[in-house]
Amino acid sequence: MPEFSKSDVKFLEEESLYQGFFSMKKYRYQHRRYQGDWSPVVEREIFDRGNAVGVLLYDKLKDCFVLVEQCRPGALVGEKSPWLLEIVAGMVEEGESASDVAYREVQEEAGCQLIDLFPMPGYWVSPGGTTEYVDLFLGLVDSDNVAEFAGLETEHEDIKVLVVKRSELLNLLQSGRINNAMALIAIQWFLINETNLNL
Repeated sequence: MPEFSKSDVKFLEEESLYQGFFSMKKYRYQHRRYQGDWSPVVEREIFDRGNAVGVLLYDKLKDCFVLVEQCRPGALVGEKSPWLLEIVAGMVEEGESASDVAYREVQEEAGCQLIDLFPMPGYWVSPGGTTEYVDLFLGLVDSDNVAEFAGLETEHEDIKVLVVKRSELLNLLQSGRINNAMALIAIQWFLINETNLNL
């Protein structure tokens, strides 16, 4: 367990710097230090992204996975293609639980229904600069029932849905074709823990 808790932070001020599709805020705070005293006042600009949900889709009868591919603006600055292979994912909207988002996004992005849903460990995306937390799930599906293309036009989504055999998935991992954190974390966790899941 961590030595400190939330009670060991003095949150002094939150200032809104920008409000658009996402928002930027400035935090002013102090925290307890390992030497026993309090830190000086710390100021940090924080990207307030909101929380997200990711769902790794798996067809256990056919031993294959369902991935989605779409163009990502954050990857436009890279040298490789900005069309990334990902797991189904979406942002948590007001009043939704993480599992609500999982069921909604699987329908919107893969065009299919979940048979069952299992939680996997969540994670902070980049807590030095953003508030975003991701809840991960393993979703069981029938890969015969996924769409070929999916996504919401109102969100400018143009998604290709791919059914990937286990051997192909391992090749995609090893070649670096799967190169985004959410997919890497979910797939690797599943492969490491699969024998203990009792699916």
